[in-house]
Amino acid sequence: MNPLYDELEDALGYSFRDRTLLARAMTRLAAAKEESHDDGWSMDALATLGDATIDVVVLEHLIGGGMESKGELSLTKMNMVNMTVLRQLAESFDLHRYVTWGKGESKQGIWQSGRVLAECMEAVCGAAYLDGGIAAVRTILMHLGFFG
Repeated sequence: MNPLYDELEDALGYSFRDRTLLARAMTRLAAAKEESHDDGWSMDALATLGDATIDVVVLEHLIGGGMESKGELSLTKMNMVNMTVLRQLAESFDLHRYVTWGKGESKQGIWQSGRVLAECMEAVCGAAYLDGGIAAVRTILMHLGFFG
């Protein structure tokens, strides 16, 4: 396990019971292949799950705050949960420092472009969901100041 995971958990405000989920969430597909893991060891599936769980937490927050209109809910969620916002959230605590990158990704500094860090943030939330349910994802988002 990465010795920085204690620090990462502090940054997230959540301690994983199953750190293998966190390790998987922090492993890019290229790195998994370089380390001879199967494709299922990488963050990809967890990012997909994380995307969905973030949506649920945001919708719960909006509805709990009194928002009722389907159109308003959809638009507000879309504005709150997008690649730019998730990337900025990941950058706020230097998430890239904890990710196991493939050699080529590391040389290129791939985390500096586009959606890569956003996907890493989604993977963390997907792993947290499997580890502690929707409450774990809510805890992380609240701790990181996602809701302001």
